[in-house]
Amino acid sequence: MADTDSAMFDIASMTELLQAGKDGSSEVLGALAERPLLVVDLDSPGEVGGLDVPTMLPCIIVGISRTGAVHGPLDGVDVALVGVPRSAAPWVSAVDLDAGLEEVASGVIESPMASATLVQVLRSGRSDSLDHDLVLESLAYSTLQKGTEFRRWLASRTPPSRHPDRGSALLIERSSDRLSITFNRPQVHNAYDAAMRDELCEALSMVAADSSITQVHLFGAGADFCSGGDLGEFGTARDPTTAHLIRTSRSAARLLGIVGDRVTAHIHGACIGAGIELPALAHRVIAQPDTRVQLPEIAMGLIPGAGGTATVRRRIGRHRTAWLALTGRTIDAGTALAWNLVDEIDRR
Repeated sequence: MADTDSAMFDIASMTELLQAGKDGSSEVLGALAERPLLVVDLDSPGEVGGLDVPTMLPCIIVGISRTGAVHGPLDGVDVALVGVPRSAAPWVSAVDLDAGLEEVASGVIESPMASATLVQVLRSGRSDSLDHDLVLESLAYSTLQKGTEFRRWLASRTPPSRHPDRGSALLIERSSDRLSITFNRPQVHNAYDAAMRDELCEALSMVAADSSITQVHLFGAGADFCSGGDLGEFGTARDPTTAHLIRTSRSAARLLGIVGDRVTAHIHGACIGAGIELPALAHRVIAQPDTRVQLPEIAMGLIPGAGGTATVRRRIGRHRTAWLALTGRTIDAGTALAWNLVDEIDRR
């Protein structure tokens, strides 16, 4: 295993540590204390599986089990790794537990502040209020935009080449009661920029106002459904407060939450960041066999910002959402189907 000793320590009593968090003495844990990751052996005797992790605890708790035979819910951990294949939610299978743990740890060590913020947001999620979850995510995202980890990522990257758009960022066609919306920036793999967001919000607002539209089908032109946020716009917001207010007033995720029962998303190729965060709210998601899903934002010092902590979590739960985001791993269509992130694979 990689040298991750500085990021974790053995836990004699998970109950005591969680109680420390509840008592307000959690400063000994977390990114600021250089202890961003705790590892719990869920096969050890005790009540770990049934404990409820304090929302504000500023560290990631990873539970590991060789068999998955843990009694009670796994509320006391943020990620649950199990050493057997094809395990039910909320487990993520890692037949080699050391390698699976190293994969999570490497992402946390690289961006400990974004990682801790991510799990705090996921723990705070409310199943009864999409608006609450979207506002919380946006506030956290805006905070991280001023953080050292995001600034380091900005400084290290080569600015992407700009590709002029050819007309509208969306193609919209209506036939009777059916509306088709197609992401139309294939030259940049349908990267989700401000213009595409604004046009999508306008189209979805029209759907919300027109009950005669009973079917909405969402597509992506070209080789990929959507490659995520347009990197050329990252770091260009005037200030985080303005960015937050724009993000919450022009939220395609919120509108999809309103009209999602009429929406079918047809995804293929790369579905990165916004490319899976938005379709996750559709009533039905149909994937092509070449579909690849990824949440890469932690490596940028950020968390998902198009609604993913709310939308993806509603489909696959907070544990698997945390694993996707912390590792930045790409999952294929088969895994997405097994996890209920998509509803069908179109093999025609």
